[in-house]
Amino acid sequence: MADDDSEEEETLAVELGEGEPVEGAPLARVASRLNWGAAHSDIVEREGDATIRTPDGPRQLADVMDEVDTPYFETRREFTEAVREVIGTGPIPTADE
Repeated sequence: MADDDSEEEETLAVELGEGEPVEGAPLARVASRLNWGAAHSDIVEREGDATIRTPDGPRQLADVMDEVDTPYFETRREFTEAVREVIGTGPIPTADE
């Protein structure tokens, strides 16, 4: 039975492409490094120099936060929703596109 489980795990694996890596970090990764609730200014101070992936290409988080009017984020979700209102949602361009 253990062999069946390992075979199933192998079939669930996702292969990554061989193209160039996408510049920047996913927003979720940056958000996971923060503690909630967090003040707007604290986020910029701690992670403002982080480059995040956006549908329009990589951007500095501090630049994105300049366009966010919320002074305090109770939850991670509040933060990510506010940032996504600025950067939008959609596919992230790769070097091949």
